[in-house]
Amino acid sequence: MRIAVFATCLVDGLFPDVGKATIRVLRRLGHAVELPLQQTCCGQMHVNSGYPKAALPLVRSYVDTFAGFDAVVVPSGSCTGSIRHQHEQVAEEFGNASLQSDAASLAGRTYELSEFLVDVLGVTDVGAYFPHAVTYHPTCHSLRVVRVGDRPQRLLRAVAGLELRELPGAEECCGFGGTFAVKNAEVSGAMLADKMRHVVDAGAEYCCASDASCLMHIRGGLARTGAAVRTTHLAEILAATR
Repeated sequence: MRIAVFATCLVDGLFPDVGKATIRVLRRLGHAVELPLQQTCCGQMHVNSGYPKAALPLVRSYVDTFAGFDAVVVPSGSCTGSIRHQHEQVAEEFGNASLQSDAASLAGRTYELSEFLVDVLGVTDVGAYFPHAVTYHPTCHSLRVVRVGDRPQRLLRAVAGLELRELPGAEECCGFGGTFAVKNAEVSGAMLADKMRHVVDAGAEYCCASDASCLMHIRGGLARTGAAVRTTHLAEILAATR
C-alpha cells in the first residue's frame, strides 16, 4: 500500500512534531510513508469564510499531489472533513466535472489518523508507552463530520501505562471553530471556559485531541489560568515509547 501523510497547514506551520509523530507511528507499524513536499492547504478556511472560488486551486493541488496514493492519512478531523465534504462540492459549484470526479475518488482514500489505524490497518495497540493520566476531547469535526466514534479512545486504552480519564461534557465544543473564535470572541471565550473547567475536573495530566487547532485554543486558555494540565495530540501519544 502506498501511503502519504497530509500534514495540514497548522501542523506544518506551528506543530510540526504532530506530523513527525504521525509518520513515526505508521513506520513503526512497518509501512513506508511519504510526505509530498508540494502539498498545501486543504482550502477549508476559504470555503468556511465564504470564498469557495479561492479554494478551487487548492482542491486541484490536493488531487494532483495525492492522486497516486492508495491512502492519505491526516492528523486532523477538521481537514479530513473538509476534504471529504467540501472538495467535491467546490469542484461541482464551479462546473469542473473532471475535478469533481477526481476529488470524490481521492476523498474516499483520505483518512483521519485514528480511523486509518483502526479500520484500514486493523490495529489498536501501536506499541506506545505513555505513563500519564489522559483525558480525551473529541473535536467537533472528528465527532460530527468524520464520525470517528470511539476509535481514538480505543487506541488510547491500548497504550501501555496510560490511564484514560473521562472528560465531563466531552461532546461540547471548545469554542475555537476557526474564524468563529475571532468573530464571536465573547461566546468563544465562554465556551472555552466551560471546556477548561471540564478538563481540570477530569483530573488528568494531559488533555488529548485529534486536532491541533482545538488543542491550541485549549492550551492557550489553560496557560492563561495557570492550570497544570498540558495538551498533546493523539499522534504524539501514539508515537511515544519507553
